[in-house]
Amino acid sequence: MKVSIERGTLLKAVGQAQSVVERRNTIPILANVLIEAEGDSVTFRATDLDIEVVDKIPAMVERAGATTVSAVTLHEIVRKLPDGAMVQLVDDGASGRLEVNAGRSNFNLATLPKEDFPVMASSEYHSNFSAPAPVLRRLFDKSKFAISTEETRYYLNGVYMHVAEAEGGQVLRCVATDGHRLARIDADLPAGAEDMPGVIVPRKTVGELRKLLDDDDMKIAVSVSETKVRFATPEITLTSKVIDGTFPDYSRVIPAGNTRKLEVDAQEFAKAVDRVATVSSERSRAVKLQLDEDRLVLSVNAPDSGAAEEELAVAYGDEKLEIGFNAKYLLEIASQVDRENAVFLFNSAGDPTLMREGNDLSAVYVVMPMRV
Repeated sequence: MKVSIERGTLLKAVGQAQSVVERRNTIPILANVLIEAEGDSVTFRATDLDIEVVDKIPAMVERAGATTVSAVTLHEIVRKLPDGAMVQLVDDGASGRLEVNAGRSNFNLATLPKEDFPVMASSEYHSNFSAPAPVLRRLFDKSKFAISTEETRYYLNGVYMHVAEAEGGQVLRCVATDGHRLARIDADLPAGAEDMPGVIVPRKTVGELRKLLDDDDMKIAVSVSETKVRFATPEITLTSKVIDGTFPDYSRVIPAGNTRKLEVDAQEFAKAVDRVATVSSERSRAVKLQLDEDRLVLSVNAPDSGAAEEELAVAYGDEKLEIGFNAKYLLEIASQVDRENAVFLFNSAGDPTLMREGNDLSAVYVVMPMRV
């Protein structure tokens, strides 16, 4: 194999590959990226046996061939090469080495046989549809903060993507929850997605997927089966196993009877929460909200470190209310709001609180209160 690739193009492909590779693995080949050159392109393939990413990039291929080399080492080398350099990868197949040449820099890397590299079995997909990158980006970006990190409740360690009934008909919906907060985001149902099985997309996959969704003009081809999900652009294909579990009935925790309505400038609110939380004890990070006619007082009282309070002008016309929340949860939810106003709907100090963006019902958040 002998190929020449522009450094920027190569860095992007190898960067995507090395982020999928598990740093600590017991199978040496899984630390490697499979490089396959033919025609006028080179394909980089990496896997951790749960996720597989395949990135195809243009290249000058003098001699077709394939080999595998450490993904992290290759990424570090390419990252440190000068901008605009042409990088040459040479593998003669016999020496068990890959040469990486750029200008006056030469590297010699150990390789492993390409035959040992595991390729994820392709599966029959029940449902194939395409969606614009910004739509998928919104669905996953706005829901991923609520993914649980508790390994024992493994079925909450991802985003539940499914078809759901909403007021205007069927929607493509993403939900994530960790038991303390919940995010439910809807988008118009793409053509062809009507029969899609509901799947739980794992946290790591959601992180990797974000890299595919940067280009606003891109259409993403989505394929879903009971066990796998695939997201593809013309250059990159990301295939992942889905979490084998049943996502709980989240509709039961979304309160329907919350009538006390607070409307507040989302950015001002987030900044004020952040400021008063500075003095709170790290462990609980509790912030108290005191609501009265058109005014909100945020306060923190941490006996060991101090106290803080800040007043905001808000729109609120219901009876007085005192309620406490984890500052981190409040900040994460407030930072999801793209519009100016965040609308909070309360019931009582002990009940879950609902938050949405202005009058937009396509994004709904729930957060559990704390005792303060």
